[in-house]
Amino acid sequence: MVRTEAPEDAYTAEPFLPGRGGLVALRRAAADCRGCPLHRDATQTVFGAGDPDARVMLVGEQPGDQEDRQGKPFVGPAGKLLDRALEEAGIDPSEAYVTNAVKHFKFTQAEPRKRRIHKAPNLREMTACGPWLAAELAVVEPELIVVLGATAGKALLGSSFRVTQVRGTVLEEEIHGRPERLVPTVHPSSVLRSDDREAAYRGLVSDLKVAADALS
Repeated sequence: MVRTEAPEDAYTAEPFLPGRGGLVALRRAAADCRGCPLHRDATQTVFGAGDPDARVMLVGEQPGDQEDRQGKPFVGPAGKLLDRALEEAGIDPSEAYVTNAVKHFKFTQAEPRKRRIHKAPNLREMTACGPWLAAELAVVEPELIVVLGATAGKALLGSSFRVTQVRGTVLEEEIHGRPERLVPTVHPSSVLRSDDREAAYRGLVSDLKVAADALS
């Protein structure tokens, strides 16, 4: 008997990308992505959203519990904090494009009906989802990418990325075959978990001001 592998065993979203079209076509195609096993437990694909002509693209890790339920990125507590920090830094959230390196929610759950606990995606899962992020970058063509946290940084810049070493600086790197400028910072969810939330928030705003200056 010949064993046939499921699409997710290949760990790549490439076969699911549409041959043509903009963000609408990408979002529609991503809804049916089976490029890695994460789709099995997630409620739905959470694709990027925002201004299709944005000068700045913000890239986070993966959807959280609320994002998975609503189908939109950064709609939970971390997203609200991010919007506030962006405004304080001088970046209009409505003029940005926000997305995640991984489009499905990865979590652990002790038993049904219990709270779903976020679990960081691994490198294989980030690589599998890479074609979606590459396609978003190609369509939006942002002037600047704000990298939110270590997982997003590793997805874009490789496994040696350390957010603490480069946060609040402007990097120039080739990403998916395109020269890009990037400003790394922490993920807003880390601010919410911080023992000194005010200091962590001020640090995030400070990094985002670097991004705002880079756009001016």
